[in-house]
Formats: sequence, C-alpha cells, structure tokens
Amino acid sequence: MEIVLGIDNVVFIAILVGRLPEAQRETARRLGLILALGIRVGLLFAISWMMGLTAPLFTVLDRGISGRDLILLGGGLFLMFKATWEIYAKVEGDPHQPDPGRARAVLVWVLVQILLLDIVFSLDSVITAVGMANQLSIMITAMVIAMLVMLVSAKTVSDFIERHPSLKVLALAFLLLIGVMLVAEGMGSHMEKGYIYFAMAFSLLVELLNMRYRRKHAPRDPAGA
Repeated sequence: MEIVLGIDNVVFIAILVGRLPEAQRETARRLGLILALGIRVGLLFAISWMMGLTAPLFTVLDRGISGRDLILLGGGLFLMFKATWEIYAKVEGDPHQPDPGRARAVLVWVLVQILLLDIVFSLDSVITAVGMANQLSIMITAMVIAMLVMLVSAKTVSDFIERHPSLKVLALAFLLLIGVMLVAEGMGSHMEKGYIYFAMAFSLLVELLNMRYRRKHAPRDPAGA
C-alpha cells in the first residue's frame, strides 16, 4: 500500500529532476526519496501532534478549518501551479533555459520543492498508514521497504518519462489532477483515491498501446532495409 501511495511522489520527483543536468539527477532523486522517508518516519513519531492538526483553527462559512486542511490546500494549489507551468513549458517551450553557472542553486530549489511536496504527500500517506496498522514498528518497516523499492525504480521511471514526451505530459496532467484532489480534500470534499489511480493506470495502458502502434507502423528507411 505504501508503494501505491508513493507513486505520485516518484512521478513528481521524476518531473523535477528532468530539469537538472544529467550529473545531478541521481543525487536529487536519492535525496528526494530519503527526505520523503525521513518526513514519513518523523510524522509517525509525532502522531499526537498530527492528531492535533485535525482540530479546527478557525471557522469559514460554518465549517472548521484545521491545520491539515491548510496544508492540503497549500500543497494542492502549489502542485496545480507547478503542473500547469510544466505543461505550458513542455508544449510552448520554456523561455528560461537553465544557466550552467547556477546549477547548484537550481539543485537546491528543486530539493526545496521536493521537500514541500514530500510534507503534503507524507501527511496523506501517514494518516492512511495509521488507519491501517496499529503498531509503529510495522508502519516504519512498510515505509522502509516501499522506499527501497522506489529508490531502485525511480531512475527507471524518470528515464522512461524523459524518453517519451507524451508520457511526460500525461504524468503532469495527473499531477494536476492530484493537486485538484488535495484542494478538494482541504475544503472538506472527500475524493476516492482509487478512482484516480485507476484512471492513471488505464490512461497509461492506452498510451503504451499507442506508443507500440506508432513504433510498429513508423515509416522505415529503405536504405536500412
């Protein structure tokens, strides 16, 4: 279950590290996933504090707004903005080309973005894990195993997305959808995540079939025949 909950995290990291020089991508991927694990474990040890996040801080239109709601709202809006900007840059072309002299600053900014979204995704993941397991050791073990799986597969996922532009746009579209879901959750409207993951899997299957079809029917070079 932890692996399923971490899919959106892996996709987001894959999109962000794609803007980095090749030499920095693996470092950013590993640091991003290690940060995610650290935040998840830290939140597990702060369960009492997390439970306090559900207490209303103030009221808007007769509805109590809690700390959790504010985190989900902020994270959702940030994810919607980021996904929309990346789609625009992918379709129209990014006018801001990376400056090799600022590579370190870009890496730091990418890690900051990963950290911010790790907090949002981890909050959602830990709350789900707390509801499914009663023992802290079981939850930590599950998170460590899931993180090891993601560490092994993250580079493969990132490289696959970078090689196929249509898949990158599809991944960004689903990050936008996840952002909408987080905003809705923050506003008190529950959305079943299973439907979103099913739609993601179905769309991925259709796109993989399209890619296979295009490759099979691509015009061949007569000289190479």
